[in-house]
Amino acid sequence: MEIRNIAIIAHVDHGKTTLTDAILRQTGVVEGTVSMDSNALEQERGITIYSKNAATMYKGTKINIVDTPGHADFGSEVERVLRSIDSVLLVVDAQEGPMPQTRFVLKKSLALGLRPILVINKIDKPAADALRTHDEVFELFAELGATNEQLDFPYIYCIGREGVAMRNIDDERKDLAPLLDLILEHVPPATGDANAPFLAQPFNLAYDTFMGRLAIVRVYQGTLSVGANLFVKKQSGIISKGKVTKLFVFHGMSRVETESITPGDIAIIAGFADVYIGDTITADENAPLLHAIAVDEPTIELTFLVNSSPFAGREGKFVTSRQIRERLEKELEVNVGLRVTFDTESAEEFNVAGRGELHIGILLENMRREGYELQVSQPRIITKDVDGILCEPFEEITVDVPTDMQGMVIEHLGTRGAILKTLNLRNGHAFIVFEGPSRGLFGYRSKFMIDTKGEGILVSRILDYRPYMNNIERIEAGAMTSQVAGKVLAYSLDNLQTRGTLYIPANTEVYEGMVIGNTSRREQMTVNPTKGKNLTNVRASGTDEAIKLTPPLLLTIETGLEIMAHDEYLEITPKSVRLRKKYLKEHERYKQKKGA
Repeated sequence: MEIRNIAIIAHVDHGKTTLTDAILRQTGVVEGTVSMDSNALEQERGITIYSKNAATMYKGTKINIVDTPGHADFGSEVERVLRSIDSVLLVVDAQEGPMPQTRFVLKKSLALGLRPILVINKIDKPAADALRTHDEVFELFAELGATNEQLDFPYIYCIGREGVAMRNIDDERKDLAPLLDLILEHVPPATGDANAPFLAQPFNLAYDTFMGRLAIVRVYQGTLSVGANLFVKKQSGIISKGKVTKLFVFHGMSRVETESITPGDIAIIAGFADVYIGDTITADENAPLLHAIAVDEPTIELTFLVNSSPFAGREGKFVTSRQIRERLEKELEVNVGLRVTFDTESAEEFNVAGRGELHIGILLENMRREGYELQVSQPRIITKDVDGILCEPFEEITVDVPTDMQGMVIEHLGTRGAILKTLNLRNGHAFIVFEGPSRGLFGYRSKFMIDTKGEGILVSRILDYRPYMNNIERIEAGAMTSQVAGKVLAYSLDNLQTRGTLYIPANTEVYEGMVIGNTSRREQMTVNPTKGKNLTNVRASGTDEAIKLTPPLLLTIETGLEIMAHDEYLEITPKSVRLRKKYLKEHERYKQKKGA
């Protein structure tokens, strides 16, 4: 049986998962509304967070499909997947054209010598221009140094939502058979000697409560059966030995237990507790190492702490440092883009580093849903010493805004160290590309949405490390901090909302030192939000006015990480997200500020 191994890559929200779901439904391996985005957070946010495997049969050929994330924070997932497949479907939105993550994933694909198949998706959009998109992708190929063979890429038009594909844009819109035929024509069959010593490489990890760590591998040669003894060879030279306890292959989105695997298979191997991405799994102890799979280093870090607020333990089921430590250790089993330092001075603190605020935010959201309660510090960039020069991560920032708002965006990003590289005007929109330090984007995304009235799109990707910029100061909003504990009254909030933006609605319970809002003048305010109206025995006509409260800015984990100041913690529990000062009492904050 022939095997074709492909990955679907694209910028976020260009339709990868929808297209994959349609392929699986039309080939009969899944039914109904089952989706590759099976995680609850993925379904809520409409984005792919974790790369996932699926397989289907078409005309007697097995097609292994790997669906990849489109957000830059999960770029390390894409890089690993590309090493395990033989071609990629590059999905591009016919209206938006190539976007930053399109460039990132395409560059990685071309560097590995893959010949992508271009899928121009969403051609039914009102402003879709499939021909322009094709030309822009061709220019991107050339700019990224594609070979003549790669430049002669096959392409097809799709509407993933309707499950139709057309070789020519005017062809009948029937099903995805033209796309599947194109895959069989242009994706090379998986090869390998089935009689040679077994050789495979893990490109992803999974974890099972009963089987432990699972290695998701691409088999390059040899046949493997359950019970066989194998060697795991690491790049460091360490060699360990283990026994295969179970084998699985994919059918649809399910893993199916099997007795043996052969060259070209994408399979799951159980039985090796110390296996890691990029290791060489082989039956021959003297086999040469396969090329290492590099995982991008983290760019931001923050401190996870045991929750010490007055409301600690009210909502969480797991609140101790030991429980948080065990959960982070479990996360490290599968989240290879994460780094955790446990040997801090305090047993109740852990330094956690990740690829971006969304990467860390997803971890925190999963933990709170599992019943964990903790608090975290303000994110910090990770600097490096390169040839004696202090360097920090820089990002390419791509902005799509209405033309009448471009000036404000350019001005605000300019004050944060971003340098304008290109500016294109099209259909009343400005497409602007900046380069600037990651530090400058902290706290800006929420402001960007306000500046553009929700009509703008801002995406970024890590470029490299460059010399540290000294002239950037993060502008922190002033905090409106409660000086008492109790239940917030609408009467007090009516007065306070004129001084800034509130984070809580009326009747919320607060404690001393809890941040209930920010101030418009960036000044620190200590307020009493529980104060009610003074009552007298005298009634006066016309003095009682109806209280009209502006809807508050309710905190989420992502907004909290963006807006929090250096002297604050973000308290995260299963039911609440609160902002608080590190020092809850006002005299403690004054003393600390004076000492600093």
